[in-house]
Amino acid sequence: MRFHRQHHAMYEARMHGGFGFGFPPGPHGHGGGGRGRGRGRGRRPNVRGAVLALLVERPMHGYEMIQEIDSRTGGAWRPSPGSIYPTLQLLEDEGVIAPAEESGGGRKRFTVTDAGRDEATEAAQTPPWAEFAQDTVNSWHDIRDAGMQAMQALRQVMMTGTDDQRERAAQVLDETRRKLYAILAESE
Repeated sequence: MRFHRQHHAMYEARMHGGFGFGFPPGPHGHGGGGRGRGRGRGRRPNVRGAVLALLVERPMHGYEMIQEIDSRTGGAWRPSPGSIYPTLQLLEDEGVIAPAEESGGGRKRFTVTDAGRDEATEAAQTPPWAEFAQDTVNSWHDIRDAGMQAMQALRQVMMTGTDDQRERAAQVLDETRRKLYAILAESE
């Protein structure tokens, strides 16, 4: 049992990040296909707990889990495959989960074993996605929508603007980038 706790603690330290939006590494996450997104400076979400909480509901495969967590947090947390699949492998190695009898679409679905039932039930009581308060999710949507609208405007400038307009757009983007980093540099 001691080995399990030590192994689990090392695993948690390495794997609890893995967000998927492609921001550069920083205080909000680490590498592995995605970075911190909408989290602030708090602790990283519990991927293991999320996987187990989902499997209490029904058998799922890794990609399904990524989509479910993304959906349940309104896009504020989308674990990367680099955090989900190693978690599934670890849980399977520990005997906490096992492949489901029927795996659909060529993807391996997992289910909770009897040995993992208590841990999974406990994880489902307060699932990790519950950490994302509705105001955080709404804030994420507002920022994402504003960014998408800005990208559409930039696309128009690039496609139909003059050389002078494209140059001025590049200056606006440079200024915007500096201002965004200045926001992050502000003390909390």
